[in-house]
Amino acid sequence: MNFIVFDLEWNQSPEGKKYSNQQLPFEIIEIGAVKLNEQKEVIDTFHRLIKPQVYNWIHNSIRDVIHVNYKDLENGTPFPQAAREFIEWCGDDWYFFTWGNQDVTELQRNMKYYDLLYLLPGPVTYYDVQKLFSIRFEDRSSRRSLEYAIDFLKIEKGKDFHRAFADAFYTAEVLRKIPDHCILPNSSLDVYQNPKNKKEEIYISYPAYDKFISREFLTRERAMKDKEVTSTKCPFCHKPAKRKIRWFMNNSKIYYSVSCCQEHGYIIGKIRIRKTDERLCFAIKTLKPATIEEAEEIREKREALRRKKQLKKRLEKEL
Repeated sequence: MNFIVFDLEWNQSPEGKKYSNQQLPFEIIEIGAVKLNEQKEVIDTFHRLIKPQVYNWIHNSIRDVIHVNYKDLENGTPFPQAAREFIEWCGDDWYFFTWGNQDVTELQRNMKYYDLLYLLPGPVTYYDVQKLFSIRFEDRSSRRSLEYAIDFLKIEKGKDFHRAFADAFYTAEVLRKIPDHCILPNSSLDVYQNPKNKKEEIYISYPAYDKFISREFLTRERAMKDKEVTSTKCPFCHKPAKRKIRWFMNNSKIYYSVSCCQEHGYIIGKIRIRKTDERLCFAIKTLKPATIEEAEEIREKREALRRKKQLKKRLEKEL
């Protein structure tokens, strides 16, 4: 088993979001990767500059960060060729490691644009080293910059940040400082290639919570009427937990609930509704144990939302 630690740099419409290609809002312009064996020893490296095909100039803010000029890319490798070379370089037995959760998604989105997604079947399991750093050294929930982690671990800095190969190298250095018992149970799942039907729905038990990814629905409302989407089970014993606070929407994307398992106590549920490129909806549900104080915070959120709605109705009547 090899560890593929990779990083991407991408460009976007230099004329602003209004002129963005909806199928490819972020065009990859650089791939950098480091291959580690199971002892976390570097055994190979990969680097490609990508010749742009969609956006004909580098967005100013991106050029200022990564210091790449469009002329630097004109002699780059076309993305279809670079993607094939990267997947072939990965080999047969590997896991992806990245800093954060965006790179795996954008790699797949770019591959889909060029009809290459068959080379990387999904959903893709990977490891988010940013999350692993928090699990090992901090509070599990904070998310730090890569440079912060390098400074925290006193790793020597000899390369500029915000270039694909340099960031892949630094991410690998952080990974080497994290013991296996903090890595292996804490994988992440990228659902850009989401379940399409009920048979493909995904159930995962992590050390600290359970996750469920639903099939596709035409609308958010239909998703939230599905019994499996809204069910609440204890992440420890997996028995149905009695609902104390029904699912309610705290903002336009997240639903919350509070349930109680007779044996293991309170459970907080969270549902995020995601949309596919084809504008269909699917649900990502997490269920995790909670303290009384955490359950009370959810109750207060619901009550604050109720008061806000009541005030809005009162004002509408007065007008």
